[in-house]
Amino acid sequence: MPSPKKNSQPSGTLHPRNPHQGRYNFSVLCEAVPELKQYVRQNPLGEPTIDFSDSAAVLCLNQALLAHVYQVRHWMIPAGYLCPPIPGRADMIHYLADLLAGDGQVPTGKQVRVLDIGTGANCIYPIIGSQSYGWKFVATDIDPVSVKTARLIVESNPCLSKLVKVVQQKERGSIFKGIIRQGDQYELTLCNPPFHASLAAAQAGSQRKVNNLSKGQAGKGAAKLNFGGQQAELWCQGGEVAFITQMIRESAEFAAQVGWFSSLVSKGEHVRLLKKVLAQSGAQQVEVIPMSQGQKISRLLAWRF
Repeated sequence: MPSPKKNSQPSGTLHPRNPHQGRYNFSVLCEAVPELKQYVRQNPLGEPTIDFSDSAAVLCLNQALLAHVYQVRHWMIPAGYLCPPIPGRADMIHYLADLLAGDGQVPTGKQVRVLDIGTGANCIYPIIGSQSYGWKFVATDIDPVSVKTARLIVESNPCLSKLVKVVQQKERGSIFKGIIRQGDQYELTLCNPPFHASLAAAQAGSQRKVNNLSKGQAGKGAAKLNFGGQQAELWCQGGEVAFITQMIRESAEFAAQVGWFSSLVSKGEHVRLLKKVLAQSGAQQVEVIPMSQGQKISRLLAWRF
């Protein structure tokens, strides 16, 4: 696998190495997964699209993208579980690859070990990271159904089976404890944390997405929204600040075993609070990496000791 050069300049769009640039090529995607044809329709401009408020259509689109771009032919998640927008998830992987590169080449191959915290039933970050860069992943989750489903995805795809291991976090109050064991070494940990502070907030967020879609958004922009999601995927007590704060404090205990710790931060105003926690925890280097997909702005928080 070639070693791509670092390119982390934010462009206001997707990362330069992200393969999901421009509009979806539905003719190619329908060849990859013929079932997608039943969901394709024309938007008011006469361009092919799908109804992004239809969870079945979005699921089928994801299956086609995974088959065509990442050679993952078998991917299915249970009803009600998070169906992620693949272009945005890929962006996070490519920006993290730049982080690992420093000022040089992006490291590739299975010697690069990555820990995914809260992989979900979809196992999307290990899929993209392993198939884009050949990295070797340990993917964790506390939800037994998510773990079972992610394992089935890995076992059903030969391209994943030697690069991804799915592990259940049995210590429900812990993030790294019980997962990172003596002798383990990781170049990177990553996480897309639950960002709502309550079930009510999560439900309100989901309703806003539905309302936005009903206003006639068409084409690729609507694909940035998520569909479904279980409790552990969408919310936790205290929201993302509480979750990432715990992650930071636990990470100090594993400083010698991890090169970079990282987490997505959905709200920009939370970064300042989390930087204070990092300073209190003794982090020696902190990076805030902006990401932009259309009108959606997010950021990665990364640190090391």
